[in-house]
Amino acid sequence: MTTPQTPPKPAGPVLEIPPNLEPQYVNLARIAHSPSDIVFDFAHLLPGEPRARIRSRVVMTPLSAKLLLRALTENIARYEAAYGEIQVPVNSTLADNLFRPYQQPPEPPKE
Repeated sequence: MTTPQTPPKPAGPVLEIPPNLEPQYVNLARIAHSPSDIVFDFAHLLPGEPRARIRSRVVMTPLSAKLLLRALTENIARYEAAYGEIQVPVNSTLADNLFRPYQQPPEPPKE
């Protein structure tokens, strides 16, 4: 008697990365939506600069955005299990901590 074989898991799509694709570092995201789309604008804001140039725009259906949220939640949980909890600043908004205007460090005390 043979044991039944488990069916192979369906493979996801094969993702092809174009050779000229350049990664973009971003530290700012703006999210907008309409009834049919959710738009993510990703930008890189430099300290002390009042403007940030959008590097990438991603448009998704609300369903795709919710599935992205689920995937991010799962991946952040795996990351924290491996490397420890990501500390989010308290007593202010994350935007205040990440994107406040650049401030010169205080001068050392004079002797």
